[in-house]
Amino acid sequence: MSRKKLVAANWKMNGSSALVNMISTTLQSIAPQVDILICPPATLLSAFPTAHAFQLGGQDISAHVAGAYTGQISAELLLAAGARYALVGHSERREYQFETDQLIAAKVATAVAAGLTPLLCIGETLAERQQEKTEQVIAKQLAAVYASHPELLQKSVLAYEPIWAIGTGESATPEQAQQIHAFIRAELAKYDADAAQQVKILYGGSVNAENCAALFTQPDIDGALVGGASLKPEEFAQICLSAKE
Repeated sequence: MSRKKLVAANWKMNGSSALVNMISTTLQSIAPQVDILICPPATLLSAFPTAHAFQLGGQDISAHVAGAYTGQISAELLLAAGARYALVGHSERREYQFETDQLIAAKVATAVAAGLTPLLCIGETLAERQQEKTEQVIAKQLAAVYASHPELLQKSVLAYEPIWAIGTGESATPEQAQQIHAFIRAELAKYDADAAQQVKILYGGSVNAENCAALFTQPDIDGALVGGASLKPEEFAQICLSAKE
C-alpha cells in the first residue's frame, strides 16, 4: 500500500521567531509537494503565519482536559494555538518526566478525542538493544496504547526512535530500521489489520540530509521525525524534498 510520506520536525527546547520566519519562507514552495509537520515549543505556535502549507504540532499534551495542572498544556489550548498534532511518549519525556506507558496511552486517547492526531514515539535503549529486547520493548509500548483501544490506531501516526540514535549522530542502517518498522506494522495488525496498513510509521534518530534518502526507500518507513537537522532550514528542506513521491 502506498502511504504519502510525512516529515516531522521536533525543535525540542529550541527555536525563535526568527527561525519561524526562516523555516516558513524556506518551506513555502516545498510544503505543497510533501506532508510536513513542525513541532516547535508551544510559545512559538502562534508565531507562524496564518497561511502556511504545513501542519503544526505540540511537543506534548496533557492527559487532562482542563484544571489545576500547572505547567501542562491541554488539547484545547494546542488547537487554539494552531496545532493539529501532538507528540506523545517521546523518549525524553519517558526518561526525564518519568512518563509511564499508562500515562502515554491516556494522552493518546485525549488527543484523539479532541481532534488532534497523536504522533506516538516508541523505541528501545542501547542496553535493551544489546540484550536483544528491542521487539519485546516495542510490543509492550504498543500494547499499552492499542490493545484495549484499537480504534485509536487509525487516527495515529507512529515514530520509531531507537533511543541510542537520538542526538548521538548514530543512526540505524536503513535495513535495521526497516526490520523494526516491519515488526511494528505486524504488531499493529494484531489490533487492526486494515489500520496497520494505513498508519504512517516514521523513523527518528539522527536523521539528516545525507542518510534520509536511503531510509525513505524502505517499504515500511513512511517519513521521518527530525531533531537537530530541523533547526537548519536548508537542510530540513533537503530532507523534505527527499520524501517527495
